[in-house]
Parts: sequence; structure tokens; C-alpha cells
Amino acid sequence: MFFHAVYFLLGTVVTVTIARYTADWNSLDARPLPSWYVVLTAKHHEGFNNWGSPNSWNWNSVDIGPHRDLVGDLGEAVRNRSLHYGLYNSLYEWFHPLYLSDKKNGFKTQDFVLHKLLPELYNMVVRYRPEVIWSDGDWEAPDTYWNSTEFLAWLYNDSPIKDTVVTNDRWGAGCACKHGGYYNCEDKYTPGQLPKHKWEKCTSVDIFSWGYRRNMKMSELMDLHSIVEDLVRTVALGGNYLLNVGPTPDGMIPPLFEERLRGVGAWLDINGEAIYATKPWRVQMENTTVPVWYTSKGDSVYATFTAKPSASTFHLLEPRSSEYTKVTLLGNPKPLPWSPIDPSAGLIILLPELPFSPGQVWTLKLDGVA
Repeated sequence: MFFHAVYFLLGTVVTVTIARYTADWNSLDARPLPSWYVVLTAKHHEGFNNWGSPNSWNWNSVDIGPHRDLVGDLGEAVRNRSLHYGLYNSLYEWFHPLYLSDKKNGFKTQDFVLHKLLPELYNMVVRYRPEVIWSDGDWEAPDTYWNSTEFLAWLYNDSPIKDTVVTNDRWGAGCACKHGGYYNCEDKYTPGQLPKHKWEKCTSVDIFSWGYRRNMKMSELMDLHSIVEDLVRTVALGGNYLLNVGPTPDGMIPPLFEERLRGVGAWLDINGEAIYATKPWRVQMENTTVPVWYTSKGDSVYATFTAKPSASTFHLLEPRSSEYTKVTLLGNPKPLPWSPIDPSAGLIILLPELPFSPGQVWTLKLDGVA
């Protein structure tokens, strides 16, 4: 069973599985993790650390700027709210002279990796014990340059977080969609069908940027309906959903981003049963009355529809009913009237007046169907 989760990069909804690596990219021993995460960008491509890294003197948030250990402070606040904490880290740095020298040498030298990257990664893991490491900035060099397999073997077998950590697939050129606890594949990736491996869609509220833009316009942001629809589609296809927001320079989440995140939370308050701890059903989607995405948990099947039907009757062609079938609308415990379309499959459901739903997306819970 996969557990679906909500976390921030700063801000996001995802599912993750833990995996155990050996030093030769062997197969994974996957285990589920509980739900809510917050993932902070500890270091991006410019190399500025949001903590007092001993390997980044005078280019970190303790030595300059806010003079605060942002990674540590946020981690304490997150864990005090019983949430899980993860860290994004860029392997490469645009301007670091050791990296530029290794790059000039065709990555046949590893001065940046041995003297900057790896000491910093080990220190970050031991000091902050993140439960997600979201790796990035890997694509210019192979995993052998980054010493990825050696680091991951330590991480999953000997580190203090070996039983709780999970990672993505960005550990060297050519690794994406091939190696990792879950696959990112590429930014804003969505598969056309159910993948065989755990995957993640990473996207951003601002369709043009992963950071904060002072000149962003309303028309350049995902609206709440699009976000919830994207989330539902991703989970139905067995994926994580990562929704990024970029804070302002002083660390505030802009009100437009906050409104989207609160809207997702409000939708999950009603419909989270169809997301958390679910897995893909035998059919992921159908489009009859309106588009419908399916998830399942135990003996229950969830049919989430992303548009309001024009009629009071709602047709589902895929579920096979039985004498024990029961249909309810999440948020409304009263069973709904239904009848079979034919003996082999299909339901006709009489809908009530649909209540307001954040994002205008609703979920039917189907018990006693196959």
C-alpha cells in the first residue's frame, strides 16, 4: 500500500516510498511512509546554504542575511506540529570554482565533490536528519562523478535516517526515471498510463517560475480547480504530487500562494479519504457523464469527478455492483440511491444537490463493488 502525502518545497502534495540502496543501484526494498511533509530548499544552484554549513563560509544564512539557521528553525517548527521534514539540495553550484574546474576537466577530477558536496551532504544528514532528500542539479555529470551510489549506500544502510529516509531519482545524468525511491523523470512530468514504479509530478503554482516573481500575474498562476484536478489525476496514476511555491525574499508566502495551499487543504479535509493511503484501482479513469478518476483503499473504491454533472443522474460504467453495494458522497454520510446499468457492470447514481466544494471537485465512495 502506498501512502499519499502533502508537503511543501516550500509547499506541496506528494506520495513517497522508502527504498534501500546498495552501491550498485540494485533493486529497491520499498516501504510506506505516513502522510504530511514539509520540504525546504536547503541549497539551490547558486550555492547559498540556508543553514550554517561549515563548507560554505560566509555564503550561508547564518553568516550573512538573516543570521539564522533556517533549516534548523523550520525543522523544529515542522516536527513540533507532528509533520515530517525533508530537504531539497542541489548537487551542482553554478559559480563554485571547484565545480567549474572539474567541469573544465570533463569531470575527470572530483575536487568539488570530495571537498564541498559530500562533506556538506553528510553533515546535513547527521545534523538535521531529513526524511526526504530531494536531489537536483545532477544533469551535467554522471553519477560516478557525484559518488551517488556510495553516498546512497551509506544513507540507506548506515546513516542515522536509514529506516526513514526516501529520495528521488536525480543523482546523475541518465539516472532520472531509472533509479530512485520514486521517479521525478522531468519537471511537470505526467505519464499517459499507470507506471510500474513509484513516481512524482513536481509542478509549481506559478506556471513560469519555481521562485518568487514580483511581476507575476493572476493569469500566470494555476487556479485551485486546476491544482486539485492535477492532484487527483496524479494520485489515480499512483504518483506523488509536489506543488511548489516561492516565498518572498523575507520568507513570507505570498497571499495568492497561501490561498491556493489553504484551498487544497480545505478540499482534502472533505475528500482526503480518497487520497491518503490509497492506491490505483484496476481502472484509473473514465469519461462518461464527466471525467472521473478512480482510487481505492481496502474494500472501498473512490470515484472523483472533476466537473459538475449537468443532470441529477450520474453514470459510472466500470464498477461492478453487488447486493452489498453502497454509494455515498464524501462530506455527506447519507447513502445515495443507485441502480445497475446492466448485470455485468455500471451504476446509475442519483445525485443530491451538490454542496460547494473547494476547486469544484467531488468524490463518490463506492463500497461493495468490484
